[in-house]
Amino acid sequence: MLIKTFGSAVQGVDAITITLEVNGMSSTKDPLIVGLPDHAIRESMQRIESTFKTNGYDMPRTKVVINLAPADIRKSGTAFDLPMAIGILAASEQIHQSERLQQYILMGELALDGQIRPIKGALPIAWQAQKDGFTGILIPAINAPEAALVKGIQVYGVSHILEVIQFFEKEEITLPQTKSDSWDRSDFVSGKEAYDFSDVRGQDHVKRALEIAAAGGHNAILIGPPGSGKTMLAKRLPTILPPLSMDEALETTKIHSVCGKSTGRSALIRERPFRSPHHTISDIALVGGGSQPQPGEISLAHHGVLFLDELPEFKRTVLDVMRQPMEERKVTISRARIAVDFPASFMLIASMNPCPCGYYNHPDRTCHCAPGQVQRYLNRVSGPLLDRIDLHVEVTPVSYTDLSSVQAGESSLRIRERVLAARVRQEHRFRDQSRKCSNASMQGRMIQQHCSLDDAGMKLLRSAMERLNLSARAYDRIRKVARTIADLANSDSIASEHIAEAIQYRSLDRENWNR
Repeated sequence: MLIKTFGSAVQGVDAITITLEVNGMSSTKDPLIVGLPDHAIRESMQRIESTFKTNGYDMPRTKVVINLAPADIRKSGTAFDLPMAIGILAASEQIHQSERLQQYILMGELALDGQIRPIKGALPIAWQAQKDGFTGILIPAINAPEAALVKGIQVYGVSHILEVIQFFEKEEITLPQTKSDSWDRSDFVSGKEAYDFSDVRGQDHVKRALEIAAAGGHNAILIGPPGSGKTMLAKRLPTILPPLSMDEALETTKIHSVCGKSTGRSALIRERPFRSPHHTISDIALVGGGSQPQPGEISLAHHGVLFLDELPEFKRTVLDVMRQPMEERKVTISRARIAVDFPASFMLIASMNPCPCGYYNHPDRTCHCAPGQVQRYLNRVSGPLLDRIDLHVEVTPVSYTDLSSVQAGESSLRIRERVLAARVRQEHRFRDQSRKCSNASMQGRMIQQHCSLDDAGMKLLRSAMERLNLSARAYDRIRKVARTIADLANSDSIASEHIAEAIQYRSLDRENWNR
């Protein structure tokens, strides 16, 4: 008897509906699975047979052929255990209400006793099921709240294969339907409560730079000696970023769902991601890839912050693969059979020491690096990558007076209010754009339209370009940073003082850093 059940395969951050055709044939040969399955799918027959035996069902003694269609797409993982098991039971007439199988997507890994284990990609699977017109989806109970975020489809969380069998054997629905939580914008937070800028003593100029970065979505690099507070400041950046919108939260949750990194506290990710990979990371782990392409750290930081501590310690090849994604806000992974796009709209915040010993340009301590060693150290980070970083900020040591002060600094809440006001101006400015934009993401004509300068500003910028020998990309980035500074000042036009401040954030272009 030929039976069809339905599952789903995740490719990139999207899903494709897979039809599982199960047919029993008059032969005593072993079961056969076709349609480009991987080893985990081929091994599923042992799990399915043990599940049947444990729960009082019979594995057919005739040959069973299972075709995973479309047959030219590679399928991987253990989540096809459940639809294959239900298909075998229906094909061997141990389940009699097989008509209802056409209305539901089934996904789940089977334990040997029939328990159903979690899967990856529940959110994109539910999204595709809703798009393809299915009535509902049966998935592991732990994944059900995440899938229930998709409106217009019934989601049932199951913990054991017997629940699924009873669901299809009885005409009335016996499983409780999972409902999604309701959220409003105030539920979305910007960072960990444990971090706040009020904890930081001194470093007012660095706080100002990070405020500008948050207001315009700009990349920044912090350069300073050990112990000056670079990491401490970077970890507090998410606390002043705007809260996620619902669309941003769903996009972020979708990526984390595909990687199996969704949080257990809530189905929906409500905090902006803060990813801080170690400097031993590989290029594939950073940008994504593999034989079955998976998102990398830059995609996991989508709509959030990617923090690279001790930037020169990263392999140069690893850093250089970020250059294109930083411009295009996405990364394309191409393989012989497939090409997938992963979103990668992140803020890059990097930190580094000015030299190997850490004390080059230190006001009180002497640098012990040999001649030329400082430049070789800085050259570990390529010029094209630094050119894509808008703000170069020098972090100086904190004085004893600031450290011993009992007066708290300005809180993240106060800074965030100014950032939100600047973002509101940008939303109004870019209201006609098809996608959400920030000052940092402006390109070409948008820069010409929104970053025009008066004569004083043009004269000042021309002087800086000639003196610092800046590139055309740096020219545009100074204008975009100046636009953000003007937004924070609630100014419609860019004044010369805004340009002057933006130029100050090009530390690595100055002569004393290029010796």
